[in-house]
Amino acid sequence: MKSGDGFLRIFEKRVKKNIRLNNLLSKEDRVVVALSGGKDSATCLYILRKLQEKKVFKELLAITIDLGIPELKKSLEKAKKICEMLEVEHHIYSLKEVFGYSMNEIWKKIQKLSSKESVAAPCSYCGVLRRRILNQKARELKASKIATGHNLDDEIQTALMNFIRGDLLRIARLGAKTGVANFQEFIPRIKPLRVVLEKDIETYAKLRKIPFSRRRCPYSKLAFRNTMRLVLEEIEKEHPGSKYQLLSSVDRLASILRKEMKAATARNCKICGEISSQEICKFCQLMKELKLIK
Repeated sequence: MKSGDGFLRIFEKRVKKNIRLNNLLSKEDRVVVALSGGKDSATCLYILRKLQEKKVFKELLAITIDLGIPELKKSLEKAKKICEMLEVEHHIYSLKEVFGYSMNEIWKKIQKLSSKESVAAPCSYCGVLRRRILNQKARELKASKIATGHNLDDEIQTALMNFIRGDLLRIARLGAKTGVANFQEFIPRIKPLRVVLEKDIETYAKLRKIPFSRRRCPYSKLAFRNTMRLVLEEIEKEHPGSKYQLLSSVDRLASILRKEMKAATARNCKICGEISSQEICKFCQLMKELKLIK
């Protein structure tokens, strides 16, 4: 056996088990991968391409959102490269072309319009805009699922952030597959890599020679998530295996919360008509904050 073969086999077995146990894919699925060009989404695309070749599901496409951040230009190039390598249909959408502003321009506008005390981290705004483009464009492409590169670290970071904020409903929504029943406007999300560590994904990508960019978004250092990342790394260093235990605890807690808590009623935003848990969706709230709508 070649060096690394055992690791690759175990990694792929773990991901495939997650897909199988959570029914993430079906024969007729048309799957869009949210491809940033980083190791997680690139690995997600690579594994799904191999599964598509085995007829596990029908079609595979990729969507990349160009945020207009110069430091992430290499990520965009890597996204193009892996799609060419795997012969996957690739769609690139520019934040500036869709909304009229790049992320850098949006952030400057938010800082100018908001008080320093009330302004959130850039990632909060970026996430809202990216999710809106991703859902709309995936719907236009007639996708049945959107696959993201969320890994085990991402999931437990998110859970702890929401626990600290007291947002139990968001913890209840965590899982390998998320979405809203009976709303065709929203494309369900699946997370094939949710059960594997971030560091293992990087090892896998290197061994498989998957092209990816190591460049992180320059705004990420300002995010609450970055603090959670550092805290969890220290816990894992002192107590190996804690991350896996945390994911197991999160899943048990989410299961209990889903049974005990009344789910928020989904509705259509009264401004844009997109799905929302509130009268006005987060996207339209942001547009109002930027004074782009009344």
